[in-house]
Amino acid sequence: MHDHQHDHKNSSSNRIGWAFFLNVSFTIIEFVGGVLTNSTAIMADAVHDLGDSLSIGLAWLLSKLGSKEPNGSFTYGYQRFSLLGALINGLVLIAGSLWVLNAAIPRLFEPQQPHAVGMFWLAILGVVVNGYAAFKLSHGKTLNERVLNWHLLEDVLGWVAVLIVAVTLMFVDWPILDPLLSIGFTLFILVNVVRNFIEAISLLMQGTPSGSLHSRVVEALLEIEHVEETHHVHLWSLDGESHVLTAHLRLDKTVDSERQKEMKEEIGKVLDPFSFLHTTIEFEFPDEYCRDN
Repeated sequence: MHDHQHDHKNSSSNRIGWAFFLNVSFTIIEFVGGVLTNSTAIMADAVHDLGDSLSIGLAWLLSKLGSKEPNGSFTYGYQRFSLLGALINGLVLIAGSLWVLNAAIPRLFEPQQPHAVGMFWLAILGVVVNGYAAFKLSHGKTLNERVLNWHLLEDVLGWVAVLIVAVTLMFVDWPILDPLLSIGFTLFILVNVVRNFIEAISLLMQGTPSGSLHSRVVEALLEIEHVEETHHVHLWSLDGESHVLTAHLRLDKTVDSERQKEMKEEIGKVLDPFSFLHTTIEFEFPDEYCRDN
């Protein structure tokens, strides 16, 4: 179990590292390409990608930190630092999307004609590089990786928009397509990022990872023989994927140590489908007072 968790954390860090280096390298290419094509849209995307690179670099650092083992200061480990990275990246992406909208909307009224052929080849490269980086992160399940994946998907959609505009401008004089498509894909990404951002805030506030998870766990525990009532059932998540459960189970009769051992095995089986990282279960007998009340 320990080796599995360690390998999972290393895989997450490696995927984010790949995305970081690809993004930084392509951002440099974008700045050069923006100058050569005299395209303000590409220069704007280069600035946006620079912000993405900084965010991904921060996420990588926090992911590395999140792989450290638990200690006396952080008894559950450092996985919540990854969740903090998701929150910061969500903020950066929301700010970046608003900045793109602020730059694109005025161009609806004063469209500019860029170098279409140069845009075309940069767009091809942009789709390939960002698409590969997004593919690498798509294998991750942590909230941090999902938010970063939206960074990269935004870039892929942006370059698809640039590619469409570049091909169109080779044949017709419609420069207004550039800001129209930019606004469209930015709004699409913004909606999804806000959803993940709200989830990150909820998890940082120790909200239940899923709306139905609490009730399903309680139902599963109540199916165990001699479990009369559940209370102090607390569910929270360390990083959006690794969940923690604590619960008190009031029994309908006093049972001996052998039966308690059997019940612990039964609890392990009914909770196994939930894949909790940590579980703490306490038995309370009929004549016992709950000290946490």
